[in-house]
Amino acid sequence: MVLQRDKPINIWGYAAPGEKIQVVFASQTRTTVTDKNGNWLVVLAPLKTSAKPQSMIISGSDRIVLNNILVGEVWLCSGQSNMEYQMRKLAKIPKPKNEKLGFPFDAVEKAKNSQIRIFLVNRKQLSKPDSTHKSWAVAQDSALRAFSAVGYFFAKEVQEKLGIPVGMISSAVSGSAIEPWVAPEAFAQETYFTDQKVSNDPGKFYTPMIEPLAKFKIRGFLWYQGETNCFLNENISYSYKLKTLVKLWRKAWGEQMPFYYVQIAPYDYSKQKSDKVVLTADTEPNFWEAQQQILRLPNTGMISTSDLNDNGVDLHPTYKWEVGRRLALLALGKTYNQKIDFSGPVYKTVSFVGNVATLDFDYLKTDHTSPITGFTIAGQDGKFVNADAVIKNGKVMVSAKEITAPTAVRYNWTENPTGNFYNFGFPALPFRTDNPLTKQFKTN
Repeated sequence: MVLQRDKPINIWGYAAPGEKIQVVFASQTRTTVTDKNGNWLVVLAPLKTSAKPQSMIISGSDRIVLNNILVGEVWLCSGQSNMEYQMRKLAKIPKPKNEKLGFPFDAVEKAKNSQIRIFLVNRKQLSKPDSTHKSWAVAQDSALRAFSAVGYFFAKEVQEKLGIPVGMISSAVSGSAIEPWVAPEAFAQETYFTDQKVSNDPGKFYTPMIEPLAKFKIRGFLWYQGETNCFLNENISYSYKLKTLVKLWRKAWGEQMPFYYVQIAPYDYSKQKSDKVVLTADTEPNFWEAQQQILRLPNTGMISTSDLNDNGVDLHPTYKWEVGRRLALLALGKTYNQKIDFSGPVYKTVSFVGNVATLDFDYLKTDHTSPITGFTIAGQDGKFVNADAVIKNGKVMVSAKEITAPTAVRYNWTENPTGNFYNFGFPALPFRTDNPLTKQFKTN
């Protein structure tokens, strides 16, 4: 396994009530006595990075030796099928259209790096005692074939850039909505849900698949989920559900850890039939907007996937290696403070003077020499038309000859985005300046 560096480390387990336990690891010795229920826990002082395998000895009436333990960075990735998407599937997919993003179809065969370790959560087994920790494995062969592709490619990039051990824990369930990943009591504490019943089995996966992990120290969270809730045509309700999840998970670990997540990929929601709701061309852009509200919480980040689907009818786009890489660059830039580009432009504010809208962005650098596409603009009548956009003095100037007094601007506001607004290879997040959620969503 990999233990998280630079944080006090919990080591816990089960034995007979009143039994004396000793833990020896990395020149530290800790002792304790189990409580009346046989539970025990000791805390190791923060550990330094170690790429050299070490052994941990746990002694009581039994003696357990855990070998091949490294110390580095550990991340938890969770969500639904696009996070659960297994490495073995890469060998079977057709060659992607965007050749610039590569095609690591043979990634499992090439995986020979023992500095990357993986733990695949089995929700039926996680809460049961396991003195051998058999779910931990080096990221290769059959263990890697069954592991999250996004999680592995995140670890691969971080390990290469930092040169230290990386551990990934994957706890994801295909088809899951967000509600099962949140404890019912957490929804009860969010005022938005005071007068409404939260459906979709709150707590169903949080209790067996997230809560038992909370004593295991990690660096942060990666989240890729939303398609199931988008099919329900959710917007601000999803913002509050995701906010509730972030607050709950951070509380469970006792730290304001980074929470990095993925914009769900373009998909033809408007062409899908639903017995519950009416899905339109605005369904997915509205959902993207709901996802983006969480960026207003501290220590968060979201990557765009607007360019990562070759087929609008594919709910599981194949570019998982690029999703993992973009998440890793986000972490390397924001968490590990590396001086790198890690984000596309993120909309901040707009001002209107005459027939021009002037937009400010975070992470905007002037790498555009050709006209920018994907922007639309509207006047008082609210009818949007294609717009001209140029970068000038670090801002984006948007206009259209038929709009003399603009009131709103949108970018890639479609489930089939084709805009080319990038920042050194990273696409801008879709947005609209006429965003009602800005005032409706409360972060506190």
